[in-house]
Amino acid sequence: MGSGSTRAATAAAALLLLMLARGGESVSFWLPPPSAGVGGEGFLGGASRYLTLDERWMNQTLDHFNPTDHRQFKQRYYEFLDYYRAPNGPIFLKICGEASCNGISNDYLAVMAKKFGAAIVSPEHRYYGKSSPFDSLTTENLQFLSSKQALFDLAVFRQYYQETLNAKYNRSGADSSWFVFGGSYAGALSAWFRLKFPHLTCGSLASSGVVLAVYNFTDFDKQIGDSAGPECKEALQEVTRLVDGQLQCGSNSVKQLFGAPKLENDGDFLYLLADAAAIAFQYGNPDALCSPLIEAKKNGTDLVETFASYVKDYYIGKFGASVASYDQQYLKNTTPAIAESAYRLWWYQVCSEVAYFQVAPKNDSVRSPKIDTRYHLDLCRNVFGEGVYPDVFMTNLYYGGTRIAGSKIVFANGSQDPWRHASKQKSSEELPSYLIECKNCGHCSDLSGCPQAPSNIEGDSSKCSSPEALNKVRKQIVDHIDLWLSECQEQGHDKEPSLGSRWNIATI
Repeated sequence: MGSGSTRAATAAAALLLLMLARGGESVSFWLPPPSAGVGGEGFLGGASRYLTLDERWMNQTLDHFNPTDHRQFKQRYYEFLDYYRAPNGPIFLKICGEASCNGISNDYLAVMAKKFGAAIVSPEHRYYGKSSPFDSLTTENLQFLSSKQALFDLAVFRQYYQETLNAKYNRSGADSSWFVFGGSYAGALSAWFRLKFPHLTCGSLASSGVVLAVYNFTDFDKQIGDSAGPECKEALQEVTRLVDGQLQCGSNSVKQLFGAPKLENDGDFLYLLADAAAIAFQYGNPDALCSPLIEAKKNGTDLVETFASYVKDYYIGKFGASVASYDQQYLKNTTPAIAESAYRLWWYQVCSEVAYFQVAPKNDSVRSPKIDTRYHLDLCRNVFGEGVYPDVFMTNLYYGGTRIAGSKIVFANGSQDPWRHASKQKSSEELPSYLIECKNCGHCSDLSGCPQAPSNIEGDSSKCSSPEALNKVRKQIVDHIDLWLSECQEQGHDKEPSLGSRWNIATI
């Protein structure tokens, strides 16, 4: 729905389950949310990291806003019933975000499902992975890729699966207690689903839910500096100055040093470096970046070479980031492989709806000042053509931004996550919000544990610098879920007829 930057999120998201294109998952946004699965070869786990890998399919409507358009596409989803207290247990709907959805990951949601006797179902986001309506991802064909269409997909899926379950257990018209979960962009979808379809879910968890569309997202870079601390921040800023100086002198040898000689556009190259630094904090691995940089500065070792080693060994090597995905020419490819399509897709959502332009602040920036608004607008125009523009005012007007007026939505954010500044951080009775404070608490910590990449079985919290901080927030989340599910049951869920049938499930 990432450096946490738009691509990082996508890279991570694309590789593991893929969040927010550079920067998001869930997350991804360029670095997709770890809850969706993050990392390259060094982070890939076996089946034990997933509750299920068995694919299921349903027919989904292409355009929910045009009743005369009857086109459909196949939407992939997953189902896990091992913990389900049939037939009256709740249904946990786990939203997959801006990445290929390759299964139901074995994170903290599995622990909660076991506690509540819940089934888990997880539909893949339209266009991503194997759920693409079109073979060619031209700008014209991408017109149906939006959060609004995705929310209606979820509503239709919810009704479809309820009827499937009723047929499975020979029930007629029953309506289970549903609860929706999501991380990063999918966390925003989770909150927006409860906002727009409150009758279809008892509540929602918005893990690192980025509900605020932001045009110039300078707080992203500011948080990187705060999370880095004075010594590491100073080292990163010096690296930025040195690299900018070499590029200004016309030297491309620095790109070769970072293993990125094919990135002809200096802005693309600088975005790669900015994302590489940001993911260390977004996904809970600050020491992997800061320890060698601080040591190099103390010893008088070449800082650029030290940072280049981190980028190649950790960000590209272990984390699995794709250098090619930073190349605008690469993003213009309209027929990418399934494993690589998320980069172009998330950037379309960035350029058409939510922006999250991770521009450099005017003062005290960690990233290069060349990563500015113009860079992002030029990228959108170059990759998707004229007319694709993120009207964040209308996006926030439609959903409410951080003034979202829903109820029974719980927000959770990690203190080191730069994306938390696009989430709802002010708590209220109907919309509780919690900040998990620890040195390596980043994106979707409540679901993923620490660090957030690689993923942890059942969201293990033992590696958090303060496990008690995470466990305390998890207890609060569970208490909200318990209360809201109870209220749902008191209102007659599992006892009253549902909204009516649209499918003859018995024949499927």
